[in-house]
Amino acid sequence: MQFTAGEIAKILKGTVEGNPDALIWKPCKIEEGSEGGITFLANPKYTHYIYEKEATAIIVRRDFTPEQPIKSTLIRVENPYLCVARLLNMFNQRTKPPCGRSWRSSIGRHTHMGKKCYVGAYAVVGQDVVIGDNVKIYPQAYIGDRCVIADNTIVYAGAKLYCDTVVGKNCIIHSGAVIGADGFGFAPNNQGGYDKIDQIGNVVIEDNVEIGANTCIDRATMGHTIIRQGTKLDNLCQLAHNVVIGSNTVMAAQSAVAGSGKVGNNCVIAGQVGIVGHIDVGDRVTIAAQSGVTNSVKSDSTLLGSPAIDGAKQKRNYVYTRNMEALVHRIEQLEKIVKEK
Repeated sequence: MQFTAGEIAKILKGTVEGNPDALIWKPCKIEEGSEGGITFLANPKYTHYIYEKEATAIIVRRDFTPEQPIKSTLIRVENPYLCVARLLNMFNQRTKPPCGRSWRSSIGRHTHMGKKCYVGAYAVVGQDVVIGDNVKIYPQAYIGDRCVIADNTIVYAGAKLYCDTVVGKNCIIHSGAVIGADGFGFAPNNQGGYDKIDQIGNVVIEDNVEIGANTCIDRATMGHTIIRQGTKLDNLCQLAHNVVIGSNTVMAAQSAVAGSGKVGNNCVIAGQVGIVGHIDVGDRVTIAAQSGVTNSVKSDSTLLGSPAIDGAKQKRNYVYTRNMEALVHRIEQLEKIVKEK
């Protein structure tokens, strides 16, 4: 697939500075710019590469001012990072999406499949499943009984959807994800062991959600575990039973929310964050990596540390902690002076 710089600029609603007829046939990293390649500059620390490498075109902000001559054609846009997402989608269209059903797949009775669907080899779809149009189910995926999957959703190889899971439109579920396994519910018994509490709820995933590889979302004990529209979960996340994640929230790898925890809309949860159960995290909350959240959080907060507290306060505390030895020594000296008096 080949484009001119002018064609790409038109699609991205940008302006060309240089040769609009320059031919582009591959996206590339800024540090690996070469002929035929297009890259982008969003982080100032990579600016030096645009002078050192010779990508055919570079996507930059409209207000970017070069400090040295540049051989590359510039495409000026409002938001380079967002435009790169659109650009990569353009190039990804070269791969024709699969369609049809492998004879090695299995589809249960009373299951309805929409138009232009794909079911790969050794994929298993249970009974009474409803699948919308243009759904892609890759090899060795499992779709349990009574699941519902809406239009244009992709279930990659090896992902597992337990029975009664509901998935909205335009979702992506990556390989190894397990949706709808039992929540971690056990009641101590009189013999010192634990009796299993049956988990009879389900998982509901709304539209435009992406779920990373090997992420696990447990079914509710009763009712629903819910992932609201537009939310993006990284690889290796864990959401326990009856968790609710709001709209357009992002959660990085190895983060987890314990049972009945609720996270609001437009939150940013960095890697290895732990959120205890039965608390509410408000809207537009940012939680820094490796934080442990033990209490409910008000909207528009930034948290850091374990236990997590206000980010600015935690940074000040870190400065004191780093100098703890010197502070202790000063206190000991002052105590010595007081005693001598």
